[in-house]
Amino acid sequence: MPAAARRGELSFALTLGGVAAVLVAAVCVAFSTGAYPVTPGELAGLLWAKLGLGGAAVAPAVETVIWDIRGPRVLTAMLVGAGLAASGAAYQGLFRNPLVSPDILGVSSGAALGAVLGIFASLPVLAIQGMAFAGGLLAVGVVLAVASAIRGRDPVLVLVLGGVVIGALLGSGVALLKYLADPYNQLPAITFWLLGSLSAVNRDDLAALVPPVAVALVPLVLLRWRLDVMTLGDEEATALGVPVRVVRVVVIAAATLMTAAAVSVSGIVGWVGLLVPHLARLMVGPAFVRLLPTAVLLGAAYLLAVDTLARSLGPVELPLGVLTAVIGTPVFLWLLAFGKRGWS
Repeated sequence: MPAAARRGELSFALTLGGVAAVLVAAVCVAFSTGAYPVTPGELAGLLWAKLGLGGAAVAPAVETVIWDIRGPRVLTAMLVGAGLAASGAAYQGLFRNPLVSPDILGVSSGAALGAVLGIFASLPVLAIQGMAFAGGLLAVGVVLAVASAIRGRDPVLVLVLGGVVIGALLGSGVALLKYLADPYNQLPAITFWLLGSLSAVNRDDLAALVPPVAVALVPLVLLRWRLDVMTLGDEEATALGVPVRVVRVVVIAAATLMTAAAVSVSGIVGWVGLLVPHLARLMVGPAFVRLLPTAVLLGAAYLLAVDTLARSLGPVELPLGVLTAVIGTPVFLWLLAFGKRGWS
């Protein structure tokens, strides 16, 4: 291996290790923040005990806080952040557009409409999450069907414009249901869900989130080299032996599955899928083989840190969607102004 390549691999390994260290620090801060703080020693002791590797005994109250209250929320925040960041990185590479985010094909609008319908019908929480998940997948399915029916146009452009149009239509459906909702019970619940929050997550939500995120990450990992080739354009990728249509459908399906699963649990949380891939690209460059793991770890750390701030800044928990926008806007503007690395 040439010296330059070895230096590149070493730099990537150090960067990835640094991001992993930031994630571990964010986990420790998240567990130690709250009315009942948990020290890193208590957290490590309980984990060692659960793995059957010994460790000091912890108080029952500490175990309850870690296992039933704070633990599911911390892990859910990490999974939602990782899923949205991975989806954003995949979409930006696939569509060759740095302004693309995971909701570009209408998945967030579809999930919002599904959840609002569930709240409007006074369904239980599990049914609302299921309708949000199904709504996100259905919205992207409609966009793909529209794109496949339109021939003779740039397929990427048709997908993006179709997503914008379908998303706007679904957004109008959400607005109509908000107008018709009971202003005392349903409307506050709808507004709260649309702003995004992890305050009500539990172990069941975490168990429902793990499979789709894990399954969706597999094709992104397997297709990481082909995604790099896809950035050259359809004709060049086809000439190099990449089945463009198949890869595009698989990547869109995987990214949509992750986004729909994340949104169904957390509500609408913007900016993660747009901002984090840019930060990761600034750190390791545009090669998807390096970008994906960096974005996953960075997204997990970022949303966990934002969620910790949301529940600790004041006496009332702040909505995640508001806080990610407040933090993401200046950071994104800074990236636009001073980011030297990215798509080159």
